Amino acid sequence: MNLHEYQSKMRFAKFGIPVPMGRVATTPQEAYEIARELGGTVVVKAQVLVGGRGKAGGVKLAHSPEEAEQIANQILGMEIKGLIVRRVLIDPAANIAGEIYLGVTNDRAAGKPVIMASSEGGVEIEQVAREKPEAIVREHIDPFLGLRDYQARNLASGINLPREHWKAFSRIATALYNCYTASDATLAEINPLVITAEGQLIALDGKMVIDDNALFRQPELAEMRDVEAEAKETIQARAAGLSYVKLDGQIGCMVNGAGLAMTTMDMTKLYGGDDVGPANFLDIGGGAQADKVATALRIILSDPNVKSVLFNIFGGITRCDEVARGILQALSEVPTTVPMVIRLNGTNAKEGREIIENARIPNLHSAETLTEAAQKAVAAAKGAL
Repeated sequence: MNLHEYQSKMRFAKFGIPVPMGRVATTPQEAYEIARELGGTVVVKAQVLVGGRGKAGGVKLAHSPEEAEQIANQILGMEIKGLIVRRVLIDPAANIAGEIYLGVTNDRAAGKPVIMASSEGGVEIEQVAREKPEAIVREHIDPFLGLRDYQARNLASGINLPREHWKAFSRIATALYNCYTASDATLAEINPLVITAEGQLIALDGKMVIDDNALFRQPELAEMRDVEAEAKETIQARAAGLSYVKLDGQIGCMVNGAGLAMTTMDMTKLYGGDDVGPANFLDIGGGAQADKVATALRIILSDPNVKSVLFNIFGGITRCDEVARGILQALSEVPTTVPMVIRLNGTNAKEGREIIENARIPNLHSAETLTEAAQKAVAAAKGAL
């Protein structure tokens, strides 16, 4: 789950990270009032869960409350990468003397969190990693010990931070790591962490990504979810207890088990090449009943890019006959001519195949192996089945 900038900075502030004392406005009049209270020059920033706000015209300086109102009127309602701006953050402008990147994320290969810093702040860290990888300093953190003082100093030294800022930088780095762990985050990022002309370090922008699997123990953060920024299908899948991620391909995939789902996606891409690939990741989980399978199929078929559907079900806890009934239930509710390839194996696989065969639906095709199923799904997506 992604947090908006203003939500991330509110969270940072709880852990002692200095942030601008801005506020959120949902109307131009509110923007005027906030700018008047703050006084001086302010920054009006679109709050949407995508990057590139500045390039899209979603971040602008205002030198007066009247100008802040005018800019807010321009930004509110603006569409940035498909998302409508419904709120803006009004922050006091900072007198920037330098910009730093500071972030904590998971390093899956190392099995530890990693904290990263760079003197190339204010730009996308991915761009820095591509163009100047030597500009990024990393320290892996032992989760049992936390961030050590010497590691924070290593970061400060590695980015050539002036020594007079080391103490403040170390406090912020430690606070960011504490925020990251306490929030069950997969990313906590300050970009930029600015050095002001007055010699202060302030988190001018912030980003946090929270692990969805940990939200049950983060009710305060769960309430911050912006459902308006999510696709309708994603909301439906979450309500049904399905793991769903929309992709850009043409083959809708319904699988039980994350590993099997990834393998299925890989197989469709292997045989589809550059032209055809998976349209989604969808894991119906173990023990999926017919109504859950029906919901999953409706979600898949709601994607206009889907040209074929591949079911790859290995029956363990999930019974193949229940999956078969779910497929027929969904097709009775959402009739479609989209070709479907069904591979059932495991618990009650024979019964499941019989249910599908007895239905005598012309656009349903069976497959014995995953290779055969993937090949048929690719052929169907290309109109050759």
